[in-house]
Amino acid sequence: MERSKVYFTDLRTVPGNDLLTKLERLIRQAGIGDIDFDGKFTAIKIHFGEPGNMAYIRPNYAARVVDVIRSLGGKPFLTDANTLYSGGRSNAVDHLNAAMENGFNRIGAHADVIIADGLKGTDYKEVPCGGKYCPSPKIGAAIADADIVISMNHFKGHEQAGFGGALKNLGMGSASVGGKLELHSSSQPMIDTENCIGCRICEKYCRHGAVKVVDRKAVIDYDKCVGCGQCVAVCQKAAAVIKDYDTSDLLNSKIAEYAYAVVHGKPSFHISFIMNVSPNCDCWGHNDAALVPDIGIAASFDPVALDCACADLVKSAPALYGNAVSDKDHAHGEECTCGHHHHKGDDKFRIVHPDTNWEAGVEYGEQIGLGCREYELIKVR
Repeated sequence: MERSKVYFTDLRTVPGNDLLTKLERLIRQAGIGDIDFDGKFTAIKIHFGEPGNMAYIRPNYAARVVDVIRSLGGKPFLTDANTLYSGGRSNAVDHLNAAMENGFNRIGAHADVIIADGLKGTDYKEVPCGGKYCPSPKIGAAIADADIVISMNHFKGHEQAGFGGALKNLGMGSASVGGKLELHSSSQPMIDTENCIGCRICEKYCRHGAVKVVDRKAVIDYDKCVGCGQCVAVCQKAAAVIKDYDTSDLLNSKIAEYAYAVVHGKPSFHISFIMNVSPNCDCWGHNDAALVPDIGIAASFDPVALDCACADLVKSAPALYGNAVSDKDHAHGEECTCGHHHHKGDDKFRIVHPDTNWEAGVEYGEQIGLGCREYELIKVR
């Protein structure tokens, strides 16, 4: 199999060659202009940042990507899907507020924001792809309907997947609320009766008549429940919740299938920002200290190769001190030193999250034809 091309630029700058200029040069040399954008609806899939989390990609970078796409004739919009958990982005109203406060608007990012799966996370399209685990991924309608998908990915750790990069941003991030339930768990949802107030919104929106309120508490009839996650999507009290979580291997394989559904049959291009490499998901309302120094920006048509290249770059970098990696050292009684090769070459994501296996996602992604793990790293100044 021919190696995929991954283009990379570091963060060194000089007058006249700032980071936005370097980003534009990177994506143009990587071939974004080879896509026929003329008159095409272009979804820029990005994470707008959970309120309180400061590790999200700056809107200035999104603005430059938007400008490039418009210069090529495209109709770009910024998008993300609602979250499964109750938080600052679990519905379109709160999600839009979070995006606007973080600068993702016409002024800061030069484009409008469309929440992909609608007001309550129920606006999605099933995309039949014949997957082993998820035969018909539930993709937010605005992303499923787009002609072209561009992913802008914050590369960082993740407590279940190992790390979050292009595959996770595409797969998990584009899934509707019900799709996120399918990704996280093979079982049906359950009712946390302590949180349930008997408001009947889950009963109203259940398409299969599986949820009824009895004695002011919701009850799920599992003979009727199909595990669609509609009750989880509409519940505003965190009463309809996930029963249990899949293993890291299975989660990463499912994410690969969802990512495949997002990009299958349409042009796509992917940009990863290896900056603020925090240990956990950006969906938390905080971000912990970065694991490694800021490294750079990478781009490719191949999301599998891009994730592999970013993982290798983080492995090759020395770990910083005073973060989750050094916490693990202290937990094992290892002496803290100030050398410059602290965990250089080690898998920092596995150190921080030893029960995860990010390799499963890229291996399975290659297996289903999403991309190739072998890559050629091409440096752009």
